[in-house]
Amino acid sequence: GWPGRGVLLDARAAVRYRGEQEPVDPRAGHIPGALSAPTTDLLDDAATFRSTDELRRRFAALGAGGSAPVGVYCGSGVTAAHEVLALASIGVRATLYPGSWSQWSADPDREAETGAAP
Repeated sequence: GWPGRGVLLDARAAVRYRGEQEPVDPRAGHIPGALSAPTTDLLDDAATFRSTDELRRRFAALGAGGSAPVGVYCGSGVTAAHEVLALASIGVRATLYPGSWSQWSADPDREAETGAAP
């Protein structure tokens, strides 16, 4: 996470977060300090959100239980919007980074991390 600043969640697939695959943007990886939280993990077999109890457990495990500010990004802001909605459904207010990884990675002066851990 971002100590003292809150939690930043990356809603993209884990392979993109880790920097193993980048089909769209100029660089692979994730924003330094961000935590991997693929939106697909929030869905059940019917492609609907998991129960509110399960969502609460999953987000709390990431430190996004509502006691700290939460930001969410993905590739271009679309998938992250689903994650913001899932957070809202459990009473956690989150902020969407609309430019997401596409905007961040386009600036060569901005750092990027790869690997499984922030």
